[in-house]
Amino acid sequence: MRTATIDGRLHLLLGAGAIDVHTASGGAFAADPDPDAAFADWDRLRDWAHTLDPARATPVDPARIGAPVRRPRQVFGVGVNYRDHAAEAGLAVPDTPVVFGKFSSCLTGPYDPVTLPSAAVDWEVELVVVVGRRAERVAAEDGWAHVAALTVGQDLSERAVQVGAPVMQLSLAKSFPGFGPIGPALVTPDEFEDPDDLRLGCSIDGEVVQNGSTRDLVFPVPELIARLSAHCTLLPGDLIFTGTPAGVGAVRRPPRFLRPGQTLVSWVEGIGELRNPMRARPVNP
Repeated sequence: MRTATIDGRLHLLLGAGAIDVHTASGGAFAADPDPDAAFADWDRLRDWAHTLDPARATPVDPARIGAPVRRPRQVFGVGVNYRDHAAEAGLAVPDTPVVFGKFSSCLTGPYDPVTLPSAAVDWEVELVVVVGRRAERVAAEDGWAHVAALTVGQDLSERAVQVGAPVMQLSLAKSFPGFGPIGPALVTPDEFEDPDDLRLGCSIDGEVVQNGSTRDLVFPVPELIARLSAHCTLLPGDLIFTGTPAGVGAVRRPPRFLRPGQTLVSWVEGIGELRNPMRARPVNP
């Protein structure tokens, strides 16, 4: 099943078009058209979706597509979760996941502009996991059963804030407005031949700067579900940014950061792409 948020409402993506869930189900699903409400009945929605005729779908205007999850209760980030990224940063591969929080106010849509707060904003393409059911002390072999869907994300990072204090400020550096583009769709794991091996990458104005595969995750998705749920309760609709492969700007020589006027395109195989233009912060009068 593939879903998207179009004009703030939950839609199923079928072929080249979309079907409004609330309308097509006569209110049986998404009685509240808010897409986040769907996670309470996700399994039944998925079963119903397979009964729909794709001929009922209508064309989709990308400009109307927003973030597929709008108000998650928790947003987790995982750092140094690809070996090649650890190597480029001169860091040891961790023995346990490096976890931080991203504040949900940073989330934005797949095609929304991002205002750059400084000249030190870096890119980090990531596979993002959407939790599908409450998870507490879940075994790794049961991890995928607690995943509702996968989507594309960018963990944009203001590096001066991140490293400028006596201790790392990961959550603040990664939670400026617009620093969490996600989308364009949610795709259930059963749609992939192998959800543990997906290509992902990003480009700036057409130049590819990251190109990797989730098969290289230090802690794959099921292991992350197990490790996180051993410490805290995961809730339906929560997001997990699973980490970024090599190619970020801060470790380049010289360092390279995003500039106003550039367009950052991020993709994950089988899900789609984000296309976010960068804008300068307005000058106060």
